[in-house]
Amino acid sequence: MDEISGRTVGQENIYQNATENDDENYDVNEPDLSQEECWAVISAFFEYRGIVRQQLASYDHFVDYDVHDVVEANHEVILQHVEDRTDLEAQIIPVMVRSKHCNLYEKNDYEMASLQECPYDQGGYFIINGSEKVLIAQERLADNCLFVFKTPPSSSTHTHTAEIKSTNEKGDVRTVQLLLMERSGEIGITGHFIHARIPFVKKEIPIKILFFALGVTNEQDIMSRICLGVRNHDLEEAVKTCFEEAFAIQSRTVALDFIGRRASSSGAGQERRMDSNFHEIRHAKLLIQKEFLPHIGTEPGCLKRKSYYLGYMIHRLLLCAVGSRQLDDRDHLGKKRLDTAGTLLRNLFSTVYKKMIREMTEHIKKVLASKHEFNLTMAIKPQTITNGLRYSMGTGNWGDQKKSMQSKSGVSQVLNRYSYSSTLSHLRRCNAPIDRDGKVTKPRQLHNTHWGFICPAETPEGQACGLMKNFSLMSYISVGESSKLLIDHINETGTLQVFSQTDDILQDICTKTKVILNGNWIGVTRSPDDIVISLKEAKKAFCEDISIVNDVSERELKIYCDPGRVCRPLFTVNDASLVITHDHIRRLDSTRSGKLQDDHEDYLDWDRLIQEGCIEYLDAEEEEVSLICMTPEDLVEARNKWTYSYTDLPPPPMKKRGLFERMKTTPAFTNRWTHCEIHPSMILGICASLIPFPDHNQSPRNTYQSAMGKQAMGIHATNYQLRMDITSNILYYPQKPLVTTKVMEYLKFREMPAGQNAMVAILCYGGYNQEDSIIMNQSGIDRGLFRSFTFRNYQDSEKRTGVLAIETIERPDPQYTIGLKHGSYDKLGEDGVIIPGIAVSGGDILIGKVTPLPPDVTMLGQRSDTQINRDISTMLRYAEIGYVDQVLIGSNQENAKFAKVKIRSTRIPEIGDKFASRHGQKGTIGMTYRQEDMPFTREGIVPDIIINPHAIPSRMTIGHLIESLMGKLSVLTGNEGDATPFTDVTVEDLSKNLREQGYHSRGLEVMYNGHTGRKLVAQVFVGPTYYQRLKHMVHDKIHSRARGPVNILTRQPAEGRNREGGLRFGEMERDCMISHGTALFLKERLFDVSDPFYIHVCDICGLPAIAKPSKGIYECKICKNSVMVSKVQVPYACKMLFQELMSMNISPRLMLT
Repeated sequence: MDEISGRTVGQENIYQNATENDDENYDVNEPDLSQEECWAVISAFFEYRGIVRQQLASYDHFVDYDVHDVVEANHEVILQHVEDRTDLEAQIIPVMVRSKHCNLYEKNDYEMASLQECPYDQGGYFIINGSEKVLIAQERLADNCLFVFKTPPSSSTHTHTAEIKSTNEKGDVRTVQLLLMERSGEIGITGHFIHARIPFVKKEIPIKILFFALGVTNEQDIMSRICLGVRNHDLEEAVKTCFEEAFAIQSRTVALDFIGRRASSSGAGQERRMDSNFHEIRHAKLLIQKEFLPHIGTEPGCLKRKSYYLGYMIHRLLLCAVGSRQLDDRDHLGKKRLDTAGTLLRNLFSTVYKKMIREMTEHIKKVLASKHEFNLTMAIKPQTITNGLRYSMGTGNWGDQKKSMQSKSGVSQVLNRYSYSSTLSHLRRCNAPIDRDGKVTKPRQLHNTHWGFICPAETPEGQACGLMKNFSLMSYISVGESSKLLIDHINETGTLQVFSQTDDILQDICTKTKVILNGNWIGVTRSPDDIVISLKEAKKAFCEDISIVNDVSERELKIYCDPGRVCRPLFTVNDASLVITHDHIRRLDSTRSGKLQDDHEDYLDWDRLIQEGCIEYLDAEEEEVSLICMTPEDLVEARNKWTYSYTDLPPPPMKKRGLFERMKTTPAFTNRWTHCEIHPSMILGICASLIPFPDHNQSPRNTYQSAMGKQAMGIHATNYQLRMDITSNILYYPQKPLVTTKVMEYLKFREMPAGQNAMVAILCYGGYNQEDSIIMNQSGIDRGLFRSFTFRNYQDSEKRTGVLAIETIERPDPQYTIGLKHGSYDKLGEDGVIIPGIAVSGGDILIGKVTPLPPDVTMLGQRSDTQINRDISTMLRYAEIGYVDQVLIGSNQENAKFAKVKIRSTRIPEIGDKFASRHGQKGTIGMTYRQEDMPFTREGIVPDIIINPHAIPSRMTIGHLIESLMGKLSVLTGNEGDATPFTDVTVEDLSKNLREQGYHSRGLEVMYNGHTGRKLVAQVFVGPTYYQRLKHMVHDKIHSRARGPVNILTRQPAEGRNREGGLRFGEMERDCMISHGTALFLKERLFDVSDPFYIHVCDICGLPAIAKPSKGIYECKICKNSVMVSKVQVPYACKMLFQELMSMNISPRLMLT
């Protein structure tokens, strides 16, 4: 590091900047960017990149590049003698909505609305069989990444393990493991031994034998490859012990023979073993070349590079074992990769494409064997690919349909359309495919490296907690760059020393830096800084999401350009100052306002911010070697400290922190900052960003709200009247919140809100708001407060076999149809579908449909000669009521007629309905009072909702109180309140402003009892709070029945609300009745109102007897008894059990007394 009179170059520059700007207008305490300017940059990000960019970019890369790569990698079948060229449609790939290949690509809001689409629909999903499907990103450990773990004490064979999942360009994964053992199992020498587990070899191989097989037969060369210039006695002793273990192996031929004899016949050698001349040495050579560390190379001549990498693996393993290096953390986000839509489709496409090639090959062999004329159209089956993709995307089982047990489930899910925020959240979700019942807690915990990449609040409760995660707002998943392009770029620097035939690369290796690209050691360099500078320029120019990790302590320069890494943008810092300036912000604002066109020299969008070096994408690995400050204010304090510590000038006075200001950590006074956070609130995800003041709440409450925000009623799409969703809820009068966060602007929450501003009092009033109940103003409900629509879609379609109709939509004729339902068919039109606008109730037929009956089916003797059809109509759900909102009739891909009926019903809030604030304070309505019975303030303000004060202290949702305070101030001043987290808003500021408006500083009000008119003893905390109506309504859950349908087999009441089933009286209820001693009540529940039945039993043998009461015949065929026969009451299920036992030659006898 160059020194200039005791100061570093960076410090000198800071000093110059300070002295150059030392005029009367320059404020040394002024940050480089204000908070508003930081938000201008965030606005540019969302405007140019969008919220679901990781889905769209991944899919576009799949269509543009991956499909071609898969086809090129699997071109085994070559047809040389095809005279007629035939163009075939080989496949139909589903199109992602709003991707490059979609009709809606780059359509503006007006064009989207004219196409009857929602202008705010971000896309990122597929439409499969008429249903919206989203591919959930799947988390996995990175390929070609070396991990060293300590083995659990339960495993006595080895203490440490080094493991790598080596993956070649085709995607074939080969796992190599190195095991560090305390003693050898074959000879009696004690010490450390290292054995290797390699693909298709049954037994573990000592590392000396593996080096010999790779062509390194000199023990000194092996030692130099393992030690890599490190002088460590423990390392050398461990390697010497490994040499002693395999002292009998002294040549490469013997080593290859040793491996070949222990290799299995599968894998690379399977086809070669058919050759009678094939032997173990050739088999071992093939294994070592093709299957051992294939990411290093599979071509002849790659063994030398593999020997270097094997030495590097052993070096890492031994350093960790002796404690000179930390073990790897498998939960580190940098060691993870996320398979997004494009990667998942590539893997699936590769599977189905290989299947098509395999079927084509078999067809060609059959044609050649039978000497028939070859037809290309018959050989290629395009439906193989289309059906394979459709099956996986339709069911969520990712993989071959015939191997459904091995495939992952839940990869493809129906897009959640309950609210707009739930849709966006679903498109930014990732899943860790780990057994949900496992007791391991580490993968579920929030990791340090999740900061800024994964939302700390948004994760489900229960089994999937911590495994189903959501991305932070500015997270982005890399789509990958060509590694060959980067290698060429590195070689242009002229500083990379690649592997050669000689071992000169190992000379002075301890002074050189290893260059590792995507886990492949490509060479060494003496000047890593030159390569870093060159790659940084390339990162600005054409490959923004590569990762450059210059690990100085380990002398390793790791470069990653593979897909699936989670990245995020940060401000770049140079000499303790942001690279981005006020001028950049001015140009950005001019561009966004439309004043500048893209050909203007001052034009500036998000991509140009990256090209000019103002913004840089970092992943979790690169963050490890970066120093990131939290705000531009931290840079100011660091600059002042370092600048004036080298001058005689007195430092400017530091800004004093007020008594009520937010607590901040003591700033780190360093001039080595490399990056700066754009804004700390960007660590949150979609749902958590909608919470006001989440930094003032207990963390589980933010998690609860993140889950409940997805269940809140509002408007999920502007074209909801045209959509035929299965179920949807639309609030009559949704309002944008008085207290907002800045992120709501980008999530379109103002345009499509999910809640209403209610006047909320925190008060005990009559006792009907205990245990999370709330009291609601009935007069407000009558005026439309929280009133909503519920839409439910019923659909059915005809079925055909060729031109023959199996099921037909029509109005069933009672004369020709059997099995008519108990509902009303009067409301059906002539076409068999209900008329729009008509009122319907439970049991009404919505879609009439019949199926022809075969002549030999008698329907248990109920069928008459004229009845040729059976009724299979669709009826309205039991206990539903509403109006027919819309009817849609059309035909599907098979040209079969279908009908969809949308039913609309109005839901008025009632006792039992669930509501929640935005702070996890949920509750059901316990009582509704009219306005005259509600408490009121001196101004006549009557609260809409009264919640219990006991909901606040233990839950510590202080954000709820501050929101109410700020909402009150917003109403009085006519402004929106900004509740963005990690800002300088304080309760003291709000209290001061409230006091100026003539109100109590803490939001308290004197209230009067609505029943008596007397003043309440205590002052009450009252203020507007944004409340959400959740989808859990008592109307959908209330259930009881007297009589109803029974199960055909057991004759017991049916189960479930939708089937008008009974309420189960289970074992625990039975135990309670026994403990109370209510035997007759128990008999009534379990027998009289369930399945009572009468049977006749022989008094002598106890077996069922034949009885014909109408003719007076009673007879037991077993003991010829026709006199002593008794009529007995038993449950029908019991009688059935007896009959089943008798069918198995077991005689159950009833002993009558």
